[in-house]
Amino acid sequence: MNLNELRDNEGSRYRKKRLGRGIGSGKGKTSGKGVKGQKAREGVSLNGFEGGQLPLYRRLPKRGFKNIFRKVYAPVNLGALDKAIADGKIDGSAVVTEEVLAKAGLVGTGRYAGVRLLASGEISRSVTVEVSGASAAAVAAVEKAGGSVKVPATEAPAAA
Repeated sequence: MNLNELRDNEGSRYRKKRLGRGIGSGKGKTSGKGVKGQKAREGVSLNGFEGGQLPLYRRLPKRGFKNIFRKVYAPVNLGALDKAIADGKIDGSAVVTEEVLAKAGLVGTGRYAGVRLLASGEISRSVTVEVSGASAAAVAAVEKAGGSVKVPATEAPAAA
């Protein structure tokens, strides 16, 4: 084989169809867009437009409420915490804070208001955990293993 014999694999390069190059080309005159009208022009975006009829997304009833101020917490399971301590990513004798969990890679990247400890998995060692939130089952499991969970007290909203 010589350099002048090198070729691309068959079908690896797709030749773009040249539009508007005469009726004999198969895509001449209207370039496959039919005849005239808005859709034959450039820059048309008709998503959801139904020809003046009230669009479906406006006909259907709206339900529920989306709180744009809600707080989203990063979940950390007990099993993952135990494994990270066993693997040496986290020092189990020191206090485990949200920063420690983030450095160990247990907290995903994103806009989280804090970390919430969940009871999925088992924990076999005594640890002190300081997080924004924890499920009752997670707190019970950590205390059963001889550790403790510190969660900041939430303020009750003032009555108006």
